[in-house]
Amino acid sequence: MEKSLFFSKPTNNFLVTNYVHHLINMQNPNQQPHENSSRSQSPENGDPVSDAKWASRLLRECATAIFEKDSTKIHHLLWMLNELASPYGDCNQKLAFYFLQALFCKATDTGLRCYKTLTSAAEKSKSFDSSRKLILKFQEVSPWTTFGHVASNGAILEALDGESKLHIIDISHTFCTQWPTLLEALATRNDETPHLKLTVVVTESTLVKSVMKEVAQRMEKFARLMGVPFEFNVLGGLNNLKELTKESLNIKEEEAVAVNCIGALRKVEVEERGDVIRILQSLNPKVVTIVEHEADFSSTRNDFVKCFEECLRFYTLYFEMLDESFPITSNERLVIERECSKSIVKVLACDDQIGEGDGETRERGNQWSERLRELFSPFPLNDDAVDDVRSLLKRYKAGWSLVLPQENQESPGIYLTWRDEPVVWASAWKPQEKSMERYDQ
Repeated sequence: MEKSLFFSKPTNNFLVTNYVHHLINMQNPNQQPHENSSRSQSPENGDPVSDAKWASRLLRECATAIFEKDSTKIHHLLWMLNELASPYGDCNQKLAFYFLQALFCKATDTGLRCYKTLTSAAEKSKSFDSSRKLILKFQEVSPWTTFGHVASNGAILEALDGESKLHIIDISHTFCTQWPTLLEALATRNDETPHLKLTVVVTESTLVKSVMKEVAQRMEKFARLMGVPFEFNVLGGLNNLKELTKESLNIKEEEAVAVNCIGALRKVEVEERGDVIRILQSLNPKVVTIVEHEADFSSTRNDFVKCFEECLRFYTLYFEMLDESFPITSNERLVIERECSKSIVKVLACDDQIGEGDGETRERGNQWSERLRELFSPFPLNDDAVDDVRSLLKRYKAGWSLVLPQENQESPGIYLTWRDEPVVWASAWKPQEKSMERYDQ
């Protein structure tokens, strides 16, 4: 099973169609087949199901069988998916391949071992140059990450406007690709160019020595080119973001502080997120920017089938986006998809076995907002920042759009949507005065 799982080949549409019809007929033997039709009726509700979505259908059936501990059905569906799946095929075959891996691990209780193997393999093949090129290529073809960069930079520039000494605490894993445009904006300010201190918080130990030295050299060189007084620091060796303090971050009294969190909070254990938010508030920042994927792996984590459905929904959107953004033969696309395999295995097969720093428990914007409102107030983006985001999206293929917050909306941030589905949430927050008073007391 394991050997064929990793060496399966692309299949033709005839085989796919016959397997799907075979499954449908197996579930509903009394249903009459339709001649010359590529659509079938769902055995559950009678709605038409297109063969174009065969991977999602088979994967859902397999997840349900695992939940119900139906061993006969599990073996049948795993075998069927294994015959159809391929990391080199179309979007259906890719989804089948990576989710089959996670379902197999779940069924055999081998999730943690598989996750460690995938992580080790990824680290061995990772270098600064390859990682940087991959990030830049992704940013070139998709606004998935640059959306949050532009929105966060706009909020930071507004919050720190007029300050002479800036200190940005960067809690993300973006190799500082966000900051050249901010340095450029600071260099063109009408008043005196401020001094910028950038402190990058790194929780992945493998990145500290091999990567951040190179990043520092490039950032310092670019700052000199822009004429911006600049200081670059790295804070590594943390086991938990709760270990952050003003002292460890070397925050000075005269500095105006901004905290930038891009994809960082989802790596914090769900039960500890409130504590980390309190730590961020204790740093007394002018603004905190939060960018997260719009998905809910938190409220569903104790219900395997619901968690699977949400995971499949999110990654189907992601894989379809990659399919339209990259050429079919793109090596970059293949690397990004392999990175997804770790997350999918983590969420579905070993979520409760991995500690701090490796989490993938995403939450939606309204869930983050509920947590943040206890200590922070929304810091709405100004018109200039919104215009910058709109201009950014015009550089990419059709299908992307910006959704602004509406009145009475639970989450105050802005959304990046792909084919009208929200996929990334970006927001900015400022500490509440009353919460600061409570903390000082």
